[in-house]
Amino acid sequence: MCPLAVERQIEAGTHSNWSSQLITTAGHEVTVANAARVRLIHGGTRKNDRLDAEKLARLLRYDQNLLAPIQHRTLDTMQDLAVLRSREALVKARTMHINHVRGIIKPFGARIPNCETKAFAQQASQHVPPELLPAVQPHLEAIAMLSVQISDRGKYIVQLCRTKYPITSILTQVHGVAEITALTYMLTLEDPCRFKKSRDVAAYLGLTPGQKQSGTSNPARRITKAGDRRVRRLLVQCAQRILGKRGIDSDLKRHGERIASSGSRDAKRRAVVAVARKLAVLLHCLWMTGEVYEPLRNSTKNTS
Repeated sequence: MCPLAVERQIEAGTHSNWSSQLITTAGHEVTVANAARVRLIHGGTRKNDRLDAEKLARLLRYDQNLLAPIQHRTLDTMQDLAVLRSREALVKARTMHINHVRGIIKPFGARIPNCETKAFAQQASQHVPPELLPAVQPHLEAIAMLSVQISDRGKYIVQLCRTKYPITSILTQVHGVAEITALTYMLTLEDPCRFKKSRDVAAYLGLTPGQKQSGTSNPARRITKAGDRRVRRLLVQCAQRILGKRGIDSDLKRHGERIASSGSRDAKRRAVVAVARKLAVLLHCLWMTGEVYEPLRNSTKNTS
């Protein structure tokens, strides 16, 4: 006999993707609740599996939107995202080893000059005091090995973009956006049509200011930092490249320079966030339309 189709609700978690697919295969309709958005669940003083299940069921019966339901990514997308996250973990491990080496030799009056990260192991071996080599040598070997692995992962990601995700070339037209950022952006959003407007992407990635409006009070607030922090961090790094000395003249750079014109540290910080926000919207527009990127498109319109 065919299983009776019953609507089930579960919380988002490590195994929710696997379990939701398994339940769906059994013929049930599954709603995955965003536990972080359901304060009735995570903010209660009495919390156990039975009470949580009852609360989820009552909320689902009343209004499904109260659960802020999420849609899991496909397994194929998750596998490719795992490659990007694996590279990120390798980079973090290398940074930890480099900081450890610098911290060990500093109290002895030694100093390793600034250099490219991939050349750190070779440079450091020439400046480490001989008496500290037994303590530092294992870390230098680990740094060299990690650098090779990071380089290999980078080449694999570039090849993945060219063969499986050639549309990333549309996003990398923007100066400062490389394959890793483009692929992470696309795999995180997965389906560009899920957003009615490109401006919604900035809010989805937590790059828009929060709101706490009440009556006539509407104070300025920081960005929400909702959504995927990896994409947000990459977009901020791209914004810093765009605003840097090597950044080409573009609408994005001019927008940031107008905000940072006062020269204060706070203005420069706001300029970087503003450019990252506009960049998130621009990448979605390019993804949807497939147009050729024109760095000074808006400026050209205003002068004509």
